[in-house]
Amino acid sequence: MAYKGRNNQRNEEQKITRVKLPRGREVLGVIEQRLGGNKVLVNCFDGKTRNCRVPGRLKRKLWLRPENVVIVEPWELNEDRGDVIFKYRPNEVNWLRKNNFLESEKNEF
Repeated sequence: MAYKGRNNQRNEEQKITRVKLPRGREVLGVIEQRLGGNKVLVNCFDGKTRNCRVPGRLKRKLWLRPENVVIVEPWELNEDRGDVIFKYRPNEVNWLRKNNFLESEKNEF
């Protein structure tokens, strides 16, 4: 009988069974800058840079930092703004890169 402690639970979390993918109008993006309050600047994979907000229900749950990969839902009235819906964990980002959902790193220099 195996001991079910914290270490076993952490190993189970690292296994990926399902990764949330964008649906409909949702777009993948990388956080470029935090603007203060509940606003962030996100560089989306559709070629636009959006000023996004974190909805109140997710404000305390999502700790967002630059270089985090997120799902953004653009607003219907203004395509330059949107809402951050979901933040990917590092193991999910690796899965997205491995399955070609994320572009490889671009060197700016």
